[in-house]
Amino acid sequence: MKIGRRGFLSFVIGGAAGTALSPLPWKLTDDSSIWTQMWPWTPVPKDGETSYVNSVCTLCSGGCGITVRKIDQRAVKIEGMKGHPLNNGGACLLGLSGLQLLYGPTRIKSPLKRTGKSGQGRWEKISWKEAISEIVEKLGNLRSKGQSHTVGFVSGSDRGTIPRLFERFLTAYGSPNLMRMPSVCDSYELTLHMMQGVQGLPGFDFENADFILSLGSGIIDGWGSPVRMFRANSAWQNANVKVIQIEPRLSNTAAKSSKWIPINPGTETALVMGLAHVIIKEYLYDTGFILNYTKGFEDWKRLVMDNYSPDSVETITGIDSGTIVVLARSFANASKPLAICGRGDGSSPVGLKECMAVHALNALVGNVNKKGGVWAVSDTDYISWPEIEMDARAAAGMQHERLDGAGSKKYLFSRYLMNRLPEAVNSGEQYPLQALFVSGANPLYTLPDTKSTEKAFDKIPFVVSFSSYMDETAQNADLILPNHVFLERYEDVPTPVGLIQPVIGLAKPVVEPQFNTRHVGDVIIRMAKGLGGSVANAFPWDSYYSCLKETLNDKWETLVEKGFWSDTELMSPTPESSFDTISGKFEFINPDTGSMPQFKPVSIEGDERLYPLVLIPYDTIRLANDYIGDPPFAIKTVEDTVLKGEHVFVEINPKTARSAGLHEDQRVLLSTPKGKAEVKIHLFEGIMPGIIALPRGLGHTAYDDYLAGKGINFNTLIGTVEDPDSGMDAAWGIRAKLSKV
Repeated sequence: MKIGRRGFLSFVIGGAAGTALSPLPWKLTDDSSIWTQMWPWTPVPKDGETSYVNSVCTLCSGGCGITVRKIDQRAVKIEGMKGHPLNNGGACLLGLSGLQLLYGPTRIKSPLKRTGKSGQGRWEKISWKEAISEIVEKLGNLRSKGQSHTVGFVSGSDRGTIPRLFERFLTAYGSPNLMRMPSVCDSYELTLHMMQGVQGLPGFDFENADFILSLGSGIIDGWGSPVRMFRANSAWQNANVKVIQIEPRLSNTAAKSSKWIPINPGTETALVMGLAHVIIKEYLYDTGFILNYTKGFEDWKRLVMDNYSPDSVETITGIDSGTIVVLARSFANASKPLAICGRGDGSSPVGLKECMAVHALNALVGNVNKKGGVWAVSDTDYISWPEIEMDARAAAGMQHERLDGAGSKKYLFSRYLMNRLPEAVNSGEQYPLQALFVSGANPLYTLPDTKSTEKAFDKIPFVVSFSSYMDETAQNADLILPNHVFLERYEDVPTPVGLIQPVIGLAKPVVEPQFNTRHVGDVIIRMAKGLGGSVANAFPWDSYYSCLKETLNDKWETLVEKGFWSDTELMSPTPESSFDTISGKFEFINPDTGSMPQFKPVSIEGDERLYPLVLIPYDTIRLANDYIGDPPFAIKTVEDTVLKGEHVFVEINPKTARSAGLHEDQRVLLSTPKGKAEVKIHLFEGIMPGIIALPRGLGHTAYDDYLAGKGINFNTLIGTVEDPDSGMDAAWGIRAKLSKV
């Protein structure tokens, strides 16, 4: 068999990805071999009665069902729950490693109060009564001074009872500052609102699509619900479904796709518009859908036809015009084509124009709210609590603008802009943030421009972390009130983003709490009770458990018995009922914003003369980069071309390396306008010349010796670039240089 260089790369890298994602390695990690690394804290289960508990993994947003095997009262193995509609027996590396997060040394064992300077690691143990009393006293003083709006909450999600309890607390207390960590969901939510007039999340019917066009989405690199995407990718290969991956680097996803098309980073919007140009010119679009169910098409068509011919798009993207034509025809001629965006694992937004262009492309072929297409999915409406009766102080506090600018005149339709918070705090232009609570998030690690974020946190007089682990944000907090870990607590898990079938999962306690921790839901209720008055009245429950059981109501018994509830009566909405815009149709150009301006690439930071290279991040399923860091078992699986000892490798094309006199394994200094780091060189044919890449998920300064101090946190090297249309962070990279050391 003759195989070219690109084919060889796809074969080799794809083979490695296939081995990593196949069940084979994990069959070896049974309840004895998972502990053979001889960690100092290795548990040795005694002989005893075997039992199984079904629950839900909450270590990422995937929401997979899990089954935990126990010997007496000790959990000894985690595997995917068979029959769960999302993962049906599958589990990812992080989920399989969950027991190390339960029993490992990174746990915070009791409430802690900082005694030294922030970040020094000097703590004293305090009681739960003392901790909650201190919070109530501080919040009470702020409220009595009319400063309730200076309190904020940062959450990893705004869905489910825990985030909704945070929101309820802030509303009753009098602050608009509930903030959610950024992700591609921000871009999709705003797109659905602008183009369909709905408040919802994107759903993708991957299981029935027959042509997947991915604009940088790491389908098997952690994007969406990881196990669902593994299963979908395998099904596509078995059914010969075309999967086209468009990105500047040959990721595992690209290697396992039908075809990888390299693109100049940041030019994805232009490519999508170029594809639309061909589809419109050759009359390949769904004329029935366009004529009957859309508005603004003619204006959008004029923009596309005047500015995005294949030749002009070739100049912008670096993709041959002939390839653009063939790709457009293949997409339009498929019976159920589906285009998606969200770079890497989707944990950062994309520019609003890019997301809207991708959504318009799906509409152009009429695949909106249809089998095999993209759906607007409303949250399952099961949280129905009594209306809050705000007192005068709460009402006054809620009149203030959000500190992050979301919902302001400039960014009227954006719901959360967490990326803007550090600058808002540092500049002091609005009002100071006097207290900040953080739950299910680690902003001091995951937000870009780490130095700016650290500076902002240093300016906040009172920071409270609910982390179960000593992560970077907890390390710099004033109080740590450790939550139970996911195997010790009840929690509802709403339909994971990307799924079109409504599913609610129930995380259940597998074991009793190991330490003096407390459920964050109970802490919120205790805080409210302590403040008294209308704040206390907004929380009629005695405990989080009673709140959860009452909220889930008729679904409770099913959830306890099966571990999940799903709606089997899913009905595809009609085109007439799909759009809640003023026109009642899909809006190619939103009337609130006027004509879509011509695409202009996001200008990343850095002077090309000083920084001749472009640095981009990449994601891998082996490295967790959200609020949970890699457990020891997971970090051991990272390839030695990514991390060797404490050194991370920067990927560079051999041609680029030769021109700079660099060679494999060489130590160099990587510099950007935001920071510097010593790294090693890895020559990689699968990255475009002039571009270099680093993984996300390394460079922790917290956790334990297995994770801390290994590699570089990509966020210390990149800043934010504000999207003028949405206020979201649209930076896809930063200019950089490599220097010999």
